[in-house]
Amino acid sequence: MTKLELVCPAGTPAALRVAVDSGADAVYMGFRDETNARNFPGLNFSVPELDEALDYAHGRGVKVLLAVNTYAAAGNADPWIKAVDTAARLKVDAIILADIGLLDYARATHPDLRLHLSVQASASNARAINHYVREFGVRRVVLPRVLTVPEIRRLNQNIDVETEVFAFGGMCPMAEGRCSLSSYITGKSPNMNGVCSPASHVSYIQQGDNLKTNLADFTINKFGPHERAGYPTLCKGRFTTNDTTGYLFEEPTSLNVTGILPDLIDAGVSALKIEGRQRSKAYVREVVQNFRQAIDAAVRGERRAIPMDNLSEGGQDTTGAYNRKWM
Repeated sequence: MTKLELVCPAGTPAALRVAVDSGADAVYMGFRDETNARNFPGLNFSVPELDEALDYAHGRGVKVLLAVNTYAAAGNADPWIKAVDTAARLKVDAIILADIGLLDYARATHPDLRLHLSVQASASNARAINHYVREFGVRRVVLPRVLTVPEIRRLNQNIDVETEVFAFGGMCPMAEGRCSLSSYITGKSPNMNGVCSPASHVSYIQQGDNLKTNLADFTINKFGPHERAGYPTLCKGRFTTNDTTGYLFEEPTSLNVTGILPDLIDAGVSALKIEGRQRSKAYVREVVQNFRQAIDAAVRGERRAIPMDNLSEGGQDTTGAYNRKWM
């Protein structure tokens, strides 16, 4: 049975050490600027911190992947070019890119640098993936969260590159790399600025027994006294349409694939990605330890679903599109 690589989030140097010590095969992080899609205050790495992280992880047999997964600004690509050059100089194990221009630059300038295609590129079919492999030498593709397990199996039969899929954590509304919802009311989007619904625009307002969540000056949701409140993003807000109020785009819930790991292995998946670079060390420790157990069980031929409702958004989890019944 194929060994699944467990790729874990490292939003801070402390979270990186926890992920490494808890059983990660690889960790991923970004620089402390707009070149990565988790550009939040208090997160990410300086160049010296990344250098130290490489020593810590490599000393324990763990790979380090650097996300430079936003799109370079028109007329000012220097921060992104610098990030690629620094990654190559420090000898990260791979760099995660979405921007075609950066992919071209990385391959031409640093031919020995291993390139992974970010989910932000939204490549979900064999023709698109084979194009990235042929033109830029991409070695791994992070698949968007839109494919069923049978679709992933068929895809892997028609490409000659590793595939990585999301395994746990927050979900996007099936349009990675193309979402601009946040920018309409905050002026900042994940694909250009690295922030979706930035904390500087978020507020929680208690109204009696209920909790209201706002993004900028807009109310995104209202929660009753026994409901678990999710983070206020537009795609997971409650809206009223045709006199009915509910989740129009997506409910606040988290992905959890522990129960279908044997199916993903059988489909030819090479790596599992845990989302959550903005989460706490405690979150990283528990999720990584649980997935380490689930993966090791799957390799032994066991199927072990591990509930993690306490770590899931809205207190519930799902297998998302992997077991999609609708078409």
